[in-house]
Amino acid sequence: MKLNGKDVLICSCEDTMALDGVTIAKATGGDGTLRPARHLCRVEMDRFTDVAGKSEHLLVACTQEAPLFLDALEDMGENAPTASFVNIRERAGWSELGQSKNKNITAKMAALIAEASLEIGDASSVSMISTGIVMVLGKDDAAIEAARKLGDRMDVSVIIEGGAEITPPDVMDIPIFMGNVETASGHLGAFEVRVENFRATVPSSKSKLEFTGVGEGGISTCDLILDLRGGTPLFSAHEKRDGYFRPDPANPGAVAEALFTLSDMTGEFEKPRYVDYDAGICAHSSSRITGCTKCLDVCPTGAIEPNGDKVKYDPYICAGCGLCAVVCPTGAAKYSLPAGDSLSDRLRAVLGTYTKAGGETPVLLVHDDTFGRDIIALSARHGRGLPGHVLPFTVNQATQVGLDTVLHALALGAVQVAILLPPSKRADRDTLLAEFEIIDTITDGLGYGKGRVVLIEPDEPDQLEAALYVDALGAMPTGDVVGMGRKRSILRLGLDTLHRNAPIQPEEIALPAGAPFGKVEIDTEGCTLCLACVGACPTGALKDNENMPQLSFAEDSCVQCGLCKNTCPEKVISLEPRLSFRDEARSHQVVKEEEPFLCIRCGKPFATHASLNHLTQKLSGHAMFQGGDRLDRIKMCDDCRVVQMTVNDDNPLAHGTVPIPRTTDDYLREREELRAKAKQDMKDKGITDGEA
Repeated sequence: MKLNGKDVLICSCEDTMALDGVTIAKATGGDGTLRPARHLCRVEMDRFTDVAGKSEHLLVACTQEAPLFLDALEDMGENAPTASFVNIRERAGWSELGQSKNKNITAKMAALIAEASLEIGDASSVSMISTGIVMVLGKDDAAIEAARKLGDRMDVSVIIEGGAEITPPDVMDIPIFMGNVETASGHLGAFEVRVENFRATVPSSKSKLEFTGVGEGGISTCDLILDLRGGTPLFSAHEKRDGYFRPDPANPGAVAEALFTLSDMTGEFEKPRYVDYDAGICAHSSSRITGCTKCLDVCPTGAIEPNGDKVKYDPYICAGCGLCAVVCPTGAAKYSLPAGDSLSDRLRAVLGTYTKAGGETPVLLVHDDTFGRDIIALSARHGRGLPGHVLPFTVNQATQVGLDTVLHALALGAVQVAILLPPSKRADRDTLLAEFEIIDTITDGLGYGKGRVVLIEPDEPDQLEAALYVDALGAMPTGDVVGMGRKRSILRLGLDTLHRNAPIQPEEIALPAGAPFGKVEIDTEGCTLCLACVGACPTGALKDNENMPQLSFAEDSCVQCGLCKNTCPEKVISLEPRLSFRDEARSHQVVKEEEPFLCIRCGKPFATHASLNHLTQKLSGHAMFQGGDRLDRIKMCDDCRVVQMTVNDDNPLAHGTVPIPRTTDDYLREREELRAKAKQDMKDKGITDGEA
């Protein structure tokens, strides 16, 4: 069978799982028949090579023997096809019902094959270069010993903190310094370490290592850091900082593992650019007034920091957790692994194919490719395996899945989305749970009930099985949602599908605080139509009218960032988190409008009645606007105001001739004139200079 240009080969792995090639081929839409092998990697290896010899691209439903198949392709030389692999054994066939032709398991196999046949684009990347310069930080001889083990392959130096007595080495083959490490910044290949009281060793040290007197502070650079000090790490989320190693100094095994890894860390390293940032729709700040800070609040590594009215994203520090993209209300931060819209394509392939093959009540199990993959495999080999209706869905990080992905999956027919959170990500659970609260509120408000998204935090396979082997939730309507474009578009498509087929179809649903949907409430009596809110709004939810004083609002575009509220000089704006399904929410509705105020001198419109009244009240008691018609000038346009000031009695230009400015030459000339006059007076009186 050929699927998306790839020749598909499947194998029952010596009949340890039942395969229905006919149903799989029909559900995936493949071209040709799909005849399962029994022992493709050994007995039927000729079948593999025969297909490979006629193919350009292979998709083999076996990952365990992938090295064997790749070796066979390498032997074919330049004419060998490309090959990709998909695991249908541990992820589907090896389960309690795997040896029977269970329709859900067959449908899951078809779904996994359909997903694997897709072409997924590569994400962009950044390069980090290490020349092998290592800084070892420690408090005793252990740091020096560790440095020596690296010295043959790396350029190593040691900084010792504290007052421990250290035996002087026989040969000073490693530079050793004393100092207090204060701060550090940077990443693999570009670390900067701030050290205070930096001192060198004394060559004449005898019984213990001595250091020079009071040292100075400075910054030292390096490619890699081995921190054996214990205590507080140099970086937040230090385990996610590339190039920074902090094993427990009391654990020899952990130190040895760190040394082994460090010894190979020279050369150029490619790192995915996990997040694409679009400053044009960022809601962080406007005119130095802060609105949204969600990405800054959740980033564990400090890869995001304020940058004027926007934020700055550092791809070298980013660890790829995806939390910034999860909480970003506008989609300014977009997770780019996988690239483009491939996540939507994969969801549609998995859920659509599963349904087409006759599968029922699909549960999407989102997991990473390390912990999640391994615990699923352990369950398949030693436990019950995954239930037939549970569809494993691999992502780079389980924490990258937020509101848009979950609602998209539910709109495609998933009865539940389960996030398999590894132990290393438990610190991020509160951020995900806050998102899930919003989803629960929406699905409950639509009559689907709560629990359509859950967090699973297993340490062992049996805990995973206990969470999955439960009664399935009621079916969800099956739609064909194409999740393309920006986050808001994907959200709206998913929500519209769920609302259109919902048991309950309310016009609006009240949401928890922090939800990215809602209404802007404006006290129109206090609003002066200054339109500062329009200039601050990053999404265009608030809009003016160039032809008349008018303010309008489109609820569907509002992300509840709060910039309008924080910018409003009159403090008449408040936020109401809610989800509206009314037609009028999709277009701009007039909130306030006024007839323009006409200049009292020329009749030209130039302001609003509300703003002029407000300004008049504010300035009526000011000294500069007392007497005559001074206060009336506020009611004039700019041109007329200037004319009025020039013709009025209090015109500052109408107070006589403007004096000529005096210069230094004027003062020098006057001095000389005074000297000459004094000299003439002395002469007239017969007084000489000596007598004076």
